[in-house]
Amino acid sequence: MSLFNVFNISGSAMNAQSQRLNTVASNLANADSTTSANGQPYKARLVVFAAIPLGEGGAAGVRVQQVLEDQSAAKLVYDPQHPNANEEGFVAMPNVNVTEEMVNMISASRAYQNNVETMNTAKTMLMKTLNIGQS
Repeated sequence: MSLFNVFNISGSAMNAQSQRLNTVASNLANADSTTSANGQPYKARLVVFAAIPLGEGGAAGVRVQQVLEDQSAAKLVYDPQHPNANEEGFVAMPNVNVTEEMVNMISASRAYQNNVETMNTAKTMLMKTLNIGQS
C-alpha cells in the first residue's frame, strides 16, 4: 500500500465522521421538538457506514451509505397542559436518547481527531523521506 493511500483513507473517514457529527447535532437540537415538518415528533437519525475500495492492495476507505430514521416508538410524556397533548394528556416526544447521542458525538469527534493525527504522521514521514536526499 502506498503511503499516499493513507491520505485517501483518512480523508474518507474524516468526511464520514463529519457527517456523523452533523447528524448527532441535528438529533440533539431536536431532542425536545414535539413536532417536525410532517407534524409528527422528530425521529432520531442514524448514520450507516460502508467500506469503499481505494486503489490496489486491498486498501479501503469509508463513506456514509445512508442516513436512516430510528423507527423506535416516540416517548410518551404526561403533560396535559401541553398544546400537543392527546386526550389522555400524553405528549409524544422524539425518540432521541441524549446520553447515547453524547456518546456518539464523543466517539465521532475522537475518530475524526485520530484521522487528523494519522494524516499528520504520514505527512511528517513523507517530509523526512524527502529530507534524506538533501543530507
